[in-house]
Amino acid sequence: MSNEQKVREQEYLDQTLKQIDLAQLEAQEEIKKSKGSLSDVAAGWDDVRVKTSTYSGIVETAMSIRQQQQAIQERQSAKSRAEDRYQTLAKQKEKPYFARIDFLDNAEENREKETVYIGLASFADDDGRFWVYDWRTPVASIYYDGGLGKVDYMTPAGKQQAEVTLKRQFEIEDGVIVTLFDTEEAIGDQMLLNALSGESTTKMKSIVTTIQKEQNKIIRNTDADLLFVQGAAGSGKTAAIMQRVAYLLYRYRGKLNSGQVVMFSPNQLFNDYVDQVLPELGEQNLVQLTFYQYASHRLPHFEVQTLEDRFETNNQNEKIERMLGSLDMFRAVQAYAKDLNQAGLKVRNLNFRGEALLSKEKIQSIYYQYNDNYKLSQRLEATQESLIRSLRSQVGVQMKKEWVELAIENLSKQEYDELVGAGQVRIGDDEINDAGDLTRRHQLGDGPKERTFASDQQERQFLAKKIVTQALRPLAKRVRRAGFININAQFVDLLRALPKYLSLSDFAISESEWTAYVEDFIQSLKEKKLSLPTTTIYLYLYDLITGKHGQREIRYLFIDEIQDYTPFQLAFLKFSFPNAKFTVLGDLNQAIFTQDWASSLEDDFASLFPSDKVDFVELTQTYRSTKQITDFSKGLLKDGKTIEAFNRNGDVPVMKLADNDEAALKALKAQLIQNDDDNEQTAVITRTLAEAKALAKELEDEKITLIRSENQRLAPGAVILPSYLAKGLEFDAVIVWQADAKHYPSDELRRLLYTVTSRAMHRLTLLGVGAQSPLIEQLPDSLYRLETVHD
Repeated sequence: MSNEQKVREQEYLDQTLKQIDLAQLEAQEEIKKSKGSLSDVAAGWDDVRVKTSTYSGIVETAMSIRQQQQAIQERQSAKSRAEDRYQTLAKQKEKPYFARIDFLDNAEENREKETVYIGLASFADDDGRFWVYDWRTPVASIYYDGGLGKVDYMTPAGKQQAEVTLKRQFEIEDGVIVTLFDTEEAIGDQMLLNALSGESTTKMKSIVTTIQKEQNKIIRNTDADLLFVQGAAGSGKTAAIMQRVAYLLYRYRGKLNSGQVVMFSPNQLFNDYVDQVLPELGEQNLVQLTFYQYASHRLPHFEVQTLEDRFETNNQNEKIERMLGSLDMFRAVQAYAKDLNQAGLKVRNLNFRGEALLSKEKIQSIYYQYNDNYKLSQRLEATQESLIRSLRSQVGVQMKKEWVELAIENLSKQEYDELVGAGQVRIGDDEINDAGDLTRRHQLGDGPKERTFASDQQERQFLAKKIVTQALRPLAKRVRRAGFININAQFVDLLRALPKYLSLSDFAISESEWTAYVEDFIQSLKEKKLSLPTTTIYLYLYDLITGKHGQREIRYLFIDEIQDYTPFQLAFLKFSFPNAKFTVLGDLNQAIFTQDWASSLEDDFASLFPSDKVDFVELTQTYRSTKQITDFSKGLLKDGKTIEAFNRNGDVPVMKLADNDEAALKALKAQLIQNDDDNEQTAVITRTLAEAKALAKELEDEKITLIRSENQRLAPGAVILPSYLAKGLEFDAVIVWQADAKHYPSDELRRLLYTVTSRAMHRLTLLGVGAQSPLIEQLPDSLYRLETVHD
């Protein structure tokens, strides 16, 4: 590129920065002005006069207060907008743009060349001239989707075609163009290499400057009801999804807000890792939670299986786990619930003062008195209304009981005053409100401030009604909350009846195996413990019986690490978020929980959507690791998904095999020192949490942080963490601890070893004692270097 071109580009940058400076000054003035205006309006409260002597005075006062509140809100909004504008401009000033495209628009007759500069946000001056275009605008997709020549791109008006004549990329620091180069590719390798060669941090960064063509398809897809993204470790699938959220919030501005977008993440540690991406792009964070958090929130009285328990305990029957997580099981629960329309609902007595006020037999007879056209939810609602009427009729009955008389006699003065309530002169009939509470309707009027009764009998009647009403209130709440349904007994009945609804033999499960499982489950249920598969079934059965329709306000649902979910879980989430479009992403090669049967996950989940509304995208290019680390990790797999290494070179992984534990520990400490000297942030990854804790104790004198829980944050410097908490994260250097035959002996750990080794960006070291893991030993010698370590 000629020096003259560089000079012209710097001139454009200088002009852009000058316009941003002017806009910042305007924003500052607006902030100052809005603050003054806000102070003036606040002072206006002194002019508000409170008039309560007449009805018209009360109305006038209310209107004055409302006008004052509206004026303050308007000024506050203006101030907030100006402050947001100033902050956005401050970010833009640091790096106004990162790319330029020149193109001829085929839709225009004159076909004059257009030049567009692309940045994190759009910037236009007061005259309406756009100096920078937001990366999410339709025209910016030309930059991501192809090289020079003819390119198709989507606009709100439909598909358009342009002829690209120039693609230029910039690196800008402190108002100076440090690097610029022209490329024929979508994103030049040089810019990508520069981005990938940097050091890792404790927070994921935006990738808008290096979005690849396949990633751009994911980001801008608005048609699919299910977008299924299969991506190799380090392929940028999660980063692309975060940019997709930002794009959707931009694309549907005013119709979609961040509260209508939910992401299910693998763990809380990962949530913390990605929580700066959207704010960096000028958007509010979406709702992030784990499936465990979602289930625990809905079942606060149960101990739901945690991520640690799921990984660390290996006492589950895999055949049964697979059946419980299948779509066959999902359909079996539907069929079982449908049969409850005829018979079989498990209910409890509604007890009052130690006796059955409404027996379970009575409740069942009410429930099944309605005709077959009633759905479960309608049947329940009708039953609740009938039970509420029964409770209402009990008020008069209970008022005559001896316990009420005793309650009246034992009232303290404070309790009496609270029941009578000063200033309440007319009391209507008892009723049950929408929340299911027995209440009284009160009307205030111009009367004496203290209640007086015409007779002792009238006073007794009033107090009796109040006492009975309060006593029955918890029972009414229980009815409205469907607390008379015995969901625990119902769930056990479902499990016992399951052989009627699906074939156990299809999953190679015998009747005796299933019976033994059910008995074990009953014991766990008594202890208020639920595994993750049974938690989902429990929730689904409850929702079907009670007619819950899920969270309809959610518009987009994202699920990361999809390979760790069962088909049942995914079908349940589709049921629970009925109006949401789904974007799911993961790497089936990392299915450390669902193992080999994760391979059918794509087809299982896709079967729940219209076929023309399902899109699959596969990201085979991996960018996180050097070519040497990628080739090593890929070699660990058998028949894995296609993985292509990006051409970024580094050292081959090193397998250090020690004679004993002391020698291995000494080698680990030496490696930590070397990594620190090279400014490589290191993660020491163990297989289990127990091993991580044991190693942390051995390294007490070292500067290293143990990550023992998903609720911790990633700390700067070296960390120790168990394998299941490393998912989705990346580090400059990874040391796999105890990567030997004892700890990684067989094929069922192949995917786990692939997962932990693929966390490394620049350096991978494996440490073991004794014999090599057969998973590593079978690799070609060219993929790694073997070193022996002696004490």
